[in-house]
Amino acid sequence: MKPYLIGIDLGGTNIKAAIFDEEFKAVQELSIPTEASAGSAHVLARIREAVHLLTVRTNITLDLVKAMGIGIPGLLDPVAGISIFSPNFPDWDYVPIIDEMKLYYDFPIYIDNDVRVNLYGEWQHGAGRGYANLVLITLGTGLGSGMVSDGKVIYGTSYSAGEIGHMNMYRHGRPCRCGSSGCLGRYVSAIGMVNTLKEKLAEGRSSIIQKWTESQNDRITALMISEAYDRDDALSIEVMRETGEMLGFGLANVINMFNPERIIVGGGMAAAGDRLLNTVRDTVQQHALKLSSSKCSIVQAELGSQAGTLGAASYAWKKMDVKSNV
Repeated sequence: MKPYLIGIDLGGTNIKAAIFDEEFKAVQELSIPTEASAGSAHVLARIREAVHLLTVRTNITLDLVKAMGIGIPGLLDPVAGISIFSPNFPDWDYVPIIDEMKLYYDFPIYIDNDVRVNLYGEWQHGAGRGYANLVLITLGTGLGSGMVSDGKVIYGTSYSAGEIGHMNMYRHGRPCRCGSSGCLGRYVSAIGMVNTLKEKLAEGRSSIIQKWTESQNDRITALMISEAYDRDDALSIEVMRETGEMLGFGLANVINMFNPERIIVGGGMAAAGDRLLNTVRDTVQQHALKLSSSKCSIVQAELGSQAGTLGAASYAWKKMDVKSNV
């Protein structure tokens, strides 16, 4: 019987789960509520429920599962199998994910940060195929990132390398939950872009978005800014351009420091596409080292919502391959 791999993408709202064959073709995919407020033990039980549903719906028994990978937001120790802290999960400090899961499964289980798991997916199966030096950034409520250098994912001393979102862009800027201020992710993210628009509205500027929201600024979304951009709304065009410039300056620093061949932009805000990325590319071209920037392409991610589960399965497969060759 052929082996299967399970990939889990743990989110604050939903758990995405999928089972793949050895060619990484999805046999079954599903999503169930995380119910994070109920605490870590309950969330782990929800992951097991997702695995159970996968096996029931596919008639694939657990003895045919070769490994499982889990992508988890926040800080973790992938070697010890411990999730140290996750910002959107109550009762979630030093959770021994792998030890808890080993009580229920005989196959190997591996965990990693959710963005690095997405990186594995795009690197092996998406926009990063064939590249040995690349960077993935995910633009959503925040800015996450992961890096591959000379064919190896960079982890760093505390497994937190590549935190581009916390690159300081302003000495005295917007406060960040990391304890600093002026971090790139406070400006280049869905929330950051919305806050930029709100600041300009507070100065007395106007936008078609005010009509859409009946001037209730708490209803403004990043998607609205993209839609208003397409309607030639001057303020939305300005906000999109400023956001793209800020990201461009950040990525110019990344290019100068790491010399990647490709930068992949994923996450929900990446749907803005060339509205955002054209300004990013222009800014990089003007401010990054010429030789380095000429060798680096900036593109949208390809895998969409499947990046997390496919990446988690790919990560598990890679970890098993490494262990088998030790």
